[in-house]
Amino acid sequence: MAKKVYDIAVKTGEYQKDGETKNRYENVGVIMKGDNGSFIIMNRTFNPAGVPNPECRNTVLLSLFAVKDKDTGNPNASFEDEEENF
Repeated sequence: MAKKVYDIAVKTGEYQKDGETKNRYENVGVIMKGDNGSFIIMNRTFNPAGVPNPECRNTVLLSLFAVKDKDTGNPNASFEDEEENF
């Protein structure tokens, strides 16, 4: 059975909260770990051309956020803990 390990997100903007600048993210997919290895599921409506990136117009930065355990709130094991490379 496959298990969700990471959320894949893109930064879509910034906002101010209590005088601090925070980033706004949109989830665009997940990284799953299955019996036969890892795989990515991307949202079919995700269009990388619509992601703002003023510093480098020809690339899109995707961020990985570890999925937290529902009981403890701690992130699940990361890929660095396993013998698998991308």
